[in-house]
Parts: sequence; C-alpha cells; structure tokens
Amino acid sequence: MKNMRLTFIFASIAIFLSHKVSAQQKLLRVVVAGLNHDHVHNILHQYKEGHVEIVGIAEPDKKLWQRFGKSYHLPDSIFYPDLKKLILLKKPDAVLGYNPVGEHVNVVEICAPLHVPVMVEKPLAATLQQAKRIEQLAKQYNIQVLTNYETTWYPSYQEVFTMVRQDSIGSIRKMVVHDGHQGPKEIGCSSDFLAWLTDPVLNGAGALNDFGCYGADLMTWFMKGQKPIAVTAIARHYKPAVYPKVEDDATILVEYPGATGQIEASWNWPFSIKDLEIFGDHGYYHAKDANAIDIRMRENRRSDKIVAALPQPINDPLVYLAAVLHHQIDGENDQASLKYNMIVMQILDAAKRSVKEGKRIVL
Repeated sequence: MKNMRLTFIFASIAIFLSHKVSAQQKLLRVVVAGLNHDHVHNILHQYKEGHVEIVGIAEPDKKLWQRFGKSYHLPDSIFYPDLKKLILLKKPDAVLGYNPVGEHVNVVEICAPLHVPVMVEKPLAATLQQAKRIEQLAKQYNIQVLTNYETTWYPSYQEVFTMVRQDSIGSIRKMVVHDGHQGPKEIGCSSDFLAWLTDPVLNGAGALNDFGCYGADLMTWFMKGQKPIAVTAIARHYKPAVYPKVEDDATILVEYPGATGQIEASWNWPFSIKDLEIFGDHGYYHAKDANAIDIRMRENRRSDKIVAALPQPINDPLVYLAAVLHHQIDGENDQASLKYNMIVMQILDAAKRSVKEGKRIVL
C-alpha cells in the first residue's frame, strides 16, 4: 500500500511538472511594435513575470530602446528598427501594436502579407478609412486582427453581460458608459505618448477617440453586434491651453431600434472613471468598477455584488489571444473582434461627423 501511495505521489508530481513544462512551451512568442504607448508597460511586466516570450521589439526611436532597456533590463539584442525584418527573422506567433493609433494600419500592412496575427491597443484605428483598409487586409490574408480594451477583462462587466443574457432585467432600454480621467497630461503620461495622443491625425481625435471607443465597443457587445441607426455627438474644448489640437470632452448618443446608449468620454473628470450602467424593462445593473456591481429591480429591491476573478481564457488579453490563435474560441462576437470593432469605428466616425456638422448622423 505504501509503495502504491508513493507511486501515486510521484506520478502526480510528474503530471504537474509536465503540465508546467507544457504551459511554458505554449507561451506566446510575440513581437512588440512600438514603445511610445504607455500601455506597453503592461506587456513588459508580463514579460518580466514569464507570462509571454517577447522575441523582439520594433521601434525606430533608439532613445526609447535605452529607456525601456534600462527599466526592464532588456538586452540590446531584443531591439530592432524595422518591423518587417524582425518578423522575417523571428517568425512570431503574433505582433502586439503599442504604437500610435493612426499607425496601426501600417503594422497590419506589414503583418498581413506575412500571415502574422495582430492585436492592437484600443481603438482599432484613427479613422474609419484606416479601419476599412485593416479589414480588407485581414480578410485578404486570413489573419486575426484584435483590439485590446482594458475593460474587456473586468469581471463585473462580464457578470453584467451574463445576467442580461439570462433575461434577468428584460430587454435593454438604456446604456450609459463613463470613461476617462483628469487628462493624460494631468495624470503624468509620458511625453512620447502625449505627442501622438493629443494629435488629431495620429490619434484621430482627442477624448472622443481615446475614451469614446470603450462605450462604443461595450454597446456593440451588449447589442450582439447590432449596428446603430443613428449617432449624435457634441464635443467640448475645456482646456485649449493644455490640449490645443483636440477636444478634451465628448458626449455621444447612440440610437438602436429599441434602446439608446450614452457615451461620456472625457479628459476632464475630477477622478479616473470606468463604469457601465445597463437599464432593462424591470431592472438595472451598474458595474461601478472592475469588480463591484450595484443591482436594483423595479420592486425597489437593491443589492450589491462583488465578482471574483474571471476564468480563462476571458481573463487576460494574452490568454485570450492564444485561445483565438489555437482555435479554442472563435472570438468573432467578442469585444476584441474585428467584426465588432468595425462597428465601433463607424460609431466614432459618425460621432466626429456629428460634431463637425452639428446634426444627427443616420447610419
């Protein structure tokens, strides 16, 4: 009996170690395109913790090589000035875009003919025209192009989505999304990030694109990919001395046949905010942050709910990307999908036209 127990213990250890080795072997091999997006710190932290294998970083600015190399103890050999040459040399599983939004299309132009999938930081592109080119390339070369939003990985948002799908509050009638902070300069974003984030060409707009995309993506997800019938928007320029080239506040109304969405995107909040409100026929969910939900029903019943961590593969952008690339999930009707983000880009484009023309834009 003792020998049997020992055999079982050793077998269990062997299985554990084999799973650990297998997990290590399955680390995504990625190339990072660009270092002038402050979100790049997220992927570099994951690299330090052994969650991803960065086989190269393509960045033309050698000053950024020095800064990030020193901060993250990166070897000089990891940096390359040319993305295409780096891809051909390293043959990564995917490319992660941490460059200006207006240059996402350039990354896809390089990656698509080489059949390399791409995940970019939100939004998909600076303009609808760029997004259409990305879509064309993705279809032509049959590659995945995904868009990463911080809120995609919020347990509270996923829980609200699940409860709504269970018909717990009836049909959705109104959605309200608040996103933003005191301003990118005010919260201490790097000068390299600010240089393009506050540029109307490289970012496509100011707060309207930067934070309006969150609400547009969430509404597209909750409405199951339904295209809106109309968009109306207003933009404000409260801090022209700080942000002379772009608006710093935007409100976007998104009309659906049976529901209305209101997106409030701003660089003028008194604090950082990302929350989501869903009103149904007889109930209301308010995801107040990444984990907390306020629940109210018609009978004036009120409760709070704290949501635990999400299961894989919907808990992390890298885990999710690996699951899509390994065909464990199709990702077609998810917040990161190209399908949904083309609708996001239509909403943002209509919002910018509404601001410019001062009228409701019918899609």
